[in-house]
Amino acid sequence: MPEPRNLISQAELKKRLQADTEKRTTVSFYQYHPIENPLQFRDELYQNFLNLGVLGRVYIASEGINAQISVPAKNFQIFKDYLFSIDFLSDARLNIAVEDDGKSFWVLSVKVRKKIVADGIDDPNFSMRLKGAYINAAEFNEFVANPETIVVDMRNYYEYEVGHFENALEISSDTFREQLPMAVEMLAEKKDKNIIMYCTGGIRCEKASAYLLHHGFEKVFHLEGGIIEYVHQVKEKNLENKFKGKNFVFDNRLGEQISGEVISNCHQCGEKSDTHHNCENDACHLLFIQCEICREKLEGCCSEECRTIKRLPLEEQKHLRQTQSEKTDLFNNSQTKLRTRFFDVRGK
Repeated sequence: MPEPRNLISQAELKKRLQADTEKRTTVSFYQYHPIENPLQFRDELYQNFLNLGVLGRVYIASEGINAQISVPAKNFQIFKDYLFSIDFLSDARLNIAVEDDGKSFWVLSVKVRKKIVADGIDDPNFSMRLKGAYINAAEFNEFVANPETIVVDMRNYYEYEVGHFENALEISSDTFREQLPMAVEMLAEKKDKNIIMYCTGGIRCEKASAYLLHHGFEKVFHLEGGIIEYVHQVKEKNLENKFKGKNFVFDNRLGEQISGEVISNCHQCGEKSDTHHNCENDACHLLFIQCEICREKLEGCCSEECRTIKRLPLEEQKHLRQTQSEKTDLFNNSQTKLRTRFFDVRGK
């Protein structure tokens, strides 16, 4: 069963969601487990989720499942019963959002992919059967009390920028596939140390822990449930919170405030800010941090160039988007400039 094409515009779907008063719960889960027929599994899951009013995105591959979704509160128990009725998901950890207005997703998309998280690994001997040991929030805090412990952030640079654990090592990159070999290289001389890996919900650090073990590391751990579960446990057990700033999330919210601190800066003026936006020039959509003053000044755009284009009549904008040379000159150049400013601001 091919996934139905959505014939309603994204803008209209978002508008409908904002107007909807139904309570929803944002939840994520994943599981590394062999799936023999991902397409068949995808069809069954899609129909059941559709019947329950689930919105969000789900990736299915022969290595498992990765889901970020929102569920109508009235159907949440039915959703859990259905999910846990699937053998390999009977013990799946459900990461409930820390901050949630129920407006995280506006459409349901369930896709079959080669991998549930793109890793760039083509080594046939690599396996997820051997992975780092789970540690919970209390154990994490005990480990990091030892200055010899190495904490590794396996998220992208823009996630780390707005929030991270104290003294965490950043593997500064745009993609997870680039980070894996970088992590092995950066930690090569520290194989005798306790290494703790973490990410948003656990899926990336779990694979990263297996990758390090595959490359000869021995004392590798990863934070069970990632930052989301850590924050819940800190609150429930009254533990000291070692996470500073905001937790970036990949949905309409773009972030959950964890510690109340703002540790990042506006990419344009350098003032304290931790609010991500996508550039409102439809040919750009660069993700960046922008304070309210700069947002008003540049009309939600990442640069003067993009603001100029946004002000053009729609037909002229479409013409520019269809002209590859203009796109390269006007849009890519402005993104390069903003990226340079980002590193300048962060280095203050």
